[in-house]
Amino acid sequence: MRRQIVTLTVVSAMLAIGLFGLPFAIAVAKDNVDNEYAVLERAADSTALSVSDDLVTGGRVPELPPDAHEHRVGLYTPGGRLIAGSGPASADPVVTAAKDTDLASGDVGDDLVIAVPVLSGATVTGIVRAATAYQEIRRRTALTWLAMGGSAVLALAATWLFARRLAARLARPMEELSTAAKRFGEGDFTVRASCAGIDEIDQVAVALNTTADRVTETLERERTFSADVSHQLRTPLTGLRLQLEAALVSPGVDVRAALVSGIASADRLERTIDDLLALARQPRTQRSPVDFDALFDGVRQCWESLLADQGRTLRVDYHGAPPPRASAPAVRQILGVLLDNAVTHGQGAVTITARDAGGALAIDVTCEGPSLDGDLDPFSPPQGAPTGHGIGLPLARSLAEAEDGRLRLTTPSPPTFTLLLPIGQWNGEAE
Repeated sequence: MRRQIVTLTVVSAMLAIGLFGLPFAIAVAKDNVDNEYAVLERAADSTALSVSDDLVTGGRVPELPPDAHEHRVGLYTPGGRLIAGSGPASADPVVTAAKDTDLASGDVGDDLVIAVPVLSGATVTGIVRAATAYQEIRRRTALTWLAMGGSAVLALAATWLFARRLAARLARPMEELSTAAKRFGEGDFTVRASCAGIDEIDQVAVALNTTADRVTETLERERTFSADVSHQLRTPLTGLRLQLEAALVSPGVDVRAALVSGIASADRLERTIDDLLALARQPRTQRSPVDFDALFDGVRQCWESLLADQGRTLRVDYHGAPPPRASAPAVRQILGVLLDNAVTHGQGAVTITARDAGGALAIDVTCEGPSLDGDLDPFSPPQGAPTGHGIGLPLARSLAEAEDGRLRLTTPSPPTFTLLLPIGQWNGEAE
């Protein structure tokens, strides 16, 4: 890229110099010739004026001006004979033509020649010839062209230096982008591209950084899912195992009913996996009003049988509660954590109550004991717990906060956890 920028810039400069320099060089050559014509004409006119009186009297050979030798000035008789100065002994065609006109000019050999008549009234008393060699005109033209060529070389050198600096300024951020993209492709998602102050390059850098942020966020959600899935799947797997073991060891059990019940538990397990995957991959902004009927029907199907095996009951009261705009999988998993906590650590009946809490929906999950220690934080995992264990309540709290809600221990006795979800506008969207 650097080489291409330098090459294109220098070639563009060469084209510009050529387009302007070549016509200018031709104009310089023509201007030198025109200037020499003008100089010779002035010299010939000056000489004609100075010798006109001497030619009229005819007493002696006219004396030419001191500067006449610089322009090879010669004085001829009307018959074409050289009588003073320099020039051919007899008149050349330019001198001959001057007898019939005010000024004659032309090329004679390698000379540029001008001739003017010397007049006395209407009578031609002599002819003044002035000449210069084309070699002198070419020398002056060559010197001018050499100066122009030197200027062109200096301009190209300056252009080359400028192009190198420009190429470095443009190529360096592109090289940094290339390096960042390569590291990103190799799995380093912490890499970020810096802005270079060039709009087009900065747009690419911003797009790369945005992609890296999104990939990092996705991977973080996947890691969280991997860490949490063991805890969330343990309870449904345990329930399924207990059902199958009970069917295996119980005499006279209805095998078909046990299989149907096992399939239902497997379906609930599959729904739990789908919920966790959705929470790990979907943006948190994708929310819709929660369908309480479907939500709590699923809760009953999943947890009533587990509680019934312990001789306990599940009561659900949600009639008249305003539905929040939230992620149904998130709410279902939060309730799953709270119910798992009540089944594993609680006693007696478990009650779920959904109520209007003034601008928010409150869902209370209560069991009949034992009481919790008010000095301990139930949302902190036990110290020394293996990865993926003891993280149910912290996970539930993080899911609630991701939905702009809150999860807290309302009362330690009887143990009551309350999930608060705002009602109304979410992320600038009205219900």
